[in-house]
Amino acid sequence: MAYKRILLKLSGEALMGDRDYGIDPKRLAEYAEDIKEIVAKGTEVAIVIGGGNIFRGVAGASNGMDRVQADYMGMLATVINGLALQSALEDTDVQTRLQTAIKIEAIAEPYIKRKAVRHLEKGRVVIFGAGTGNPFFTTDSAAALRAIEVNAEVILKGTRVDGVYDSDPEKNKDAVKYDKISFADVLKKGLKIMDTTAFTLSQENNLPIIVFDMNTRGNLLKVVSGENIGTIVAN
Repeated sequence: MAYKRILLKLSGEALMGDRDYGIDPKRLAEYAEDIKEIVAKGTEVAIVIGGGNIFRGVAGASNGMDRVQADYMGMLATVINGLALQSALEDTDVQTRLQTAIKIEAIAEPYIKRKAVRHLEKGRVVIFGAGTGNPFFTTDSAAALRAIEVNAEVILKGTRVDGVYDSDPEKNKDAVKYDKISFADVLKKGLKIMDTTAFTLSQENNLPIIVFDMNTRGNLLKVVSGENIGTIVAN
């Protein structure tokens, strides 16, 4: 396998499947099977999931809600998604731990870096919930931060698009896909991959990001095996 320890970043919207909101059990089960495949190959897996399928802090704030309150609601949405993914993984006999940046000890461990690393070393999938625990930071930022803290070799950003393009491939059929692109070129071209804080953290810590289509079965295994799918962003 090309990577021993990875951080997988999933959007909350990805869990909706074909629904308008919430969680699609079929999509959840598919993700669990894909993750199980790479765990069986010996890859250590940490996961950060967004909460946009349930509640987005920015959207709440734009509708007049206090931004801090809205962001905390968004963090709780990521915990709901984390619990759902934990359940799906354990249904496939994959050992997991859910750690949260906000203490919710009845359902999850508090985030402790050393414990997270120990779980990974023991082959458990570690799901990080509640973002960074701070308002005004996205789950992209949480993904970059946790990846650096636990010494992940790469961030795998699972999306519904098969990589990074020079324009939106869902709107422009002539969009050109990049197989590899530097952090500097992403900034120069104004391409949107992760938010600025997350992107800068990754760039400064020399942490590559691979953007790939998570919704095609088997792609996660291909990426972790080093196959040239998706787009790799690196220094």
